[in-house]
This record gives sequence, structure tokens and C-alpha cells, in this order.
Amino acid sequence: MVTIIIMALALALFQIWIIPMTGALVINIKSMSYLLSNRDREITIDPTSVSARILRASINLQESLPAFLALATLSIITDVDNTMYAMTWVFLRFLYLLVYAAGILYIRTVVWLGSIVCLILMGLALI
Repeated sequence: MVTIIIMALALALFQIWIIPMTGALVINIKSMSYLLSNRDREITIDPTSVSARILRASINLQESLPAFLALATLSIITDVDNTMYAMTWVFLRFLYLLVYAAGILYIRTVVWLGSIVCLILMGLALI
């Protein structure tokens, strides 16, 4: 389970920090001044761009990651085997990033629902 937690945190690092930073640098080298600044103002990006979709997927991950981490940690503490649900959650969250970035609407929702079901099943296994 510890390995899966590390994988989830690596996904968060990749999705929340690395992709947006490298995407901003590749798309617009002028963004370097923004990345090195105090970020007192928001950078403007086209809301229909891949970068904007990745940003929205990152925000969504930030909303569900605390619940996953809490459930995974409780699974370790209580010695409950939630490995399958946790691994499936990480896989679905990675798939969610890919599907959201590609702009695939209905599949994205199904993948998101699957990740939520994994969290619910992890919680039920702890009861």
C-alpha cells in the first residue's frame, strides 16, 4: 500500500507541477518570467486549450487526493487490504488525466465515477 501511496503522490507531482510548468515553457517561453515571479497575477490561458484541461484535471485530483491518502493510510493502520481498490484508483486517475487532456467528454465522466467508486469501496472495506 505504501508503494501505491507513493505512486499517487508521484502522479500528483507530475500532474500538478511538472506538466503545467513544462507545458508553459514549451508553449510560451515568455512564461519563464511568470514562473520565476511572485505570481501576484494569474496567467491567462485559452479555456479550451489542452493546458486549461490539464489544469482543471489537476484541480479535480487535488479534491480527491486527500480522501485517497486518508483511506490508504487507514488501510495500513488497520491492516485492511485495499490494494486492488487503491491501485485501480491510481490507474483511473492517470487515465482521467489522459482522457481529460484529450477532451473526451463522456468517457472522462465514466472514468471519474470509477475513481469515486474505488474511494467508496475503500471506505466500506474499513468499516
